[in-house]
Amino acid sequence: MSARQALRIPDGPPATVPAEERGRGRDDVRLMVSRGTEVSHHAFRELPGQLRAGDVLVVNTSRTLAAAVDGTTSAGARVVVHFSARGDDGRWAVELREPAPGGSTRRCAGGPAGSVVRLPGGVRLVWEEPLAAGEDRLWWARPSVGGVPELLRRHGRPIRYAYTRRDQPLSAYQTVFALASPDGAGSAEMPSAARPFTTGLVAELVSRGIQFAPVVLHTGVASAEAYETPYPERFEVPEATARLVNAARAGGGRIVAVGTTAVRALETAARGSGVDGVVRAMAGWTDLVVTPGRGVRVVDGLLTGLHEPQASHLLLLEAVAGREALERSYAEAVRALYLWHEFGDVHLILPDEEPNVPHCGSNTS
Repeated sequence: MSARQALRIPDGPPATVPAEERGRGRDDVRLMVSRGTEVSHHAFRELPGQLRAGDVLVVNTSRTLAAAVDGTTSAGARVVVHFSARGDDGRWAVELREPAPGGSTRRCAGGPAGSVVRLPGGVRLVWEEPLAAGEDRLWWARPSVGGVPELLRRHGRPIRYAYTRRDQPLSAYQTVFALASPDGAGSAEMPSAARPFTTGLVAELVSRGIQFAPVVLHTGVASAEAYETPYPERFEVPEATARLVNAARAGGGRIVAVGTTAVRALETAARGSGVDGVVRAMAGWTDLVVTPGRGVRVVDGLLTGLHEPQASHLLLLEAVAGREALERSYAEAVRALYLWHEFGDVHLILPDEEPNVPHCGSNTS
């Protein structure tokens, strides 16, 4: 039995609407904190008490795109195109979907090569080749115009899955850290671990000596298949972030990634430095897949949502938390009726230490 098969992770109930519709605001979600196999339960507003001065929160500033656009095939069938990522050659990685009852969509195979989907505004999208040999979910397709970000702005809507109750405005899928990209690039799906943050909470964290370090990773559409390996994604780790992370680690601060996207970007920049655990400024495409076997070299902790049992993200979580701790925390989340997915509750994974205990460095006698 493989490590993937042996990981015992239950599924939990999905959050069907944003937290502000269920409660008093975006930050009105629950926070599960695990330190090793010890699990405690909190409100997200209590996050500052779980961190300490000198910690660095690494946040993804990618802005969510209105990446779902209605279209029509050459045969006249209604479809929905999910724009996942723009390639360096002007093509886009796309996923073809078909409308489903309730306003969501369901998967359908892309292609074949040469097939055309007509989009609003007279735009034609020509299927060219699968992203990966033998796969039919994501394809490289070439649009008849170069201004896809404008197409999305005018005719797109946020990607929505069947577990959500209704369509939401694009603003519901932006985090407080989201910044517009000069070239119109962004994420097909929200970097949702940061969704509960508010400007007030950020200010409180900063006042307690906790620092923020931005990275960019433009997320593609979620992997619909069980344990589908993540595809390459565009990322950037700025020079200022690399310096802050390296200085914090040298001074005993903990590096806590906000979301699996931040882990992927930061660990890629560490891999590219050639020195274990040292981050350098870096930009481009990352194909890094963080697994328990590979481990993490920079990240000490992770703030993340709750993932379904088939998600490849769980391998990354296991790399940070360890198998026993991950299985224990997910069992607790199910028992306590935590809510899953992008509008749900969150999970803070920290090293097995006492909270708010000053770090004494690595000096030994």
